[in-house]
Amino acid sequence: MARLILRFLACTLLTAAAAGAAPTVRILIAYHSRTGNTEKMAAAVGEGASSVAGVEIVLRKVAEVTAGDIVKADGIVLGTPVEWGNLSAEAKGFIDRVGEALGKAGATYGEGRTAAVFCTAGSPSNGQEMARMSAIAAFLAMRFTIVGGVNEEGFGSLGPQAVTGGKPPGINDRDRAEARRFGERFARITRQLRTATAR
Repeated sequence: MARLILRFLACTLLTAAAAGAAPTVRILIAYHSRTGNTEKMAAAVGEGASSVAGVEIVLRKVAEVTAGDIVKADGIVLGTPVEWGNLSAEAKGFIDRVGEALGKAGATYGEGRTAAVFCTAGSPSNGQEMARMSAIAAFLAMRFTIVGGVNEEGFGSLGPQAVTGGKPPGINDRDRAEARRFGERFARITRQLRTATAR
C-alpha cells in the first residue's frame, strides 16, 4: 500500500510540474533560395534559435510550408533573396499564404505572434532594406510583433543580411554569426512574449 501511495504522489508531482512548465514555443523559419545562400542563412538562424530552451524549430522552404505550419507557429522568420530591389515572388507568395491561413483559422492574424525577415543579395546596394521593409510592412499589417536584429556594434537592424557576390562569393563566417545571434534573439523574445501572454 505504501508503494501505491508513493507512486500516486510521484505521478501527481510530475503532472503538476509538467502543467506548470512553460509551453513549447514553435518557430517557423521559412525561406526561398535560388543559389543556396538564403538556405545557409536560414540554417544559421535555426542554429541560434534552437539554442534557446523550450523552443521547437520548423525549417522549411516556402513552397513546403503548410497552412498547419503557419497556424501552429508562435513566431515566423522569413528569408528571401533580393530580386530587383525587393523580396522574391516566392517570398511574397508566402506572406500572402500566411494571411490566408491565419484568416481561415479564425485567428486574429499575427496578434501575440512575432515575425522577422532576413535576406541575401548579390551586391551591397541591391535593395536589402527595401526587401525587408516590404515584408515587415506586410507582417505589421497582419498585427505581428516585429523582432529586429542587433549588429556586431550593438546597433539595432532590420534583421540579418548577407552580400553574396563578393570574393569569395557566398555566405561567410561573419554572416553566419550574425544569423545565429539573430536566431537566438528572435527565439528568446518570442518565448518571453508567449510566456507572458499565456499567464
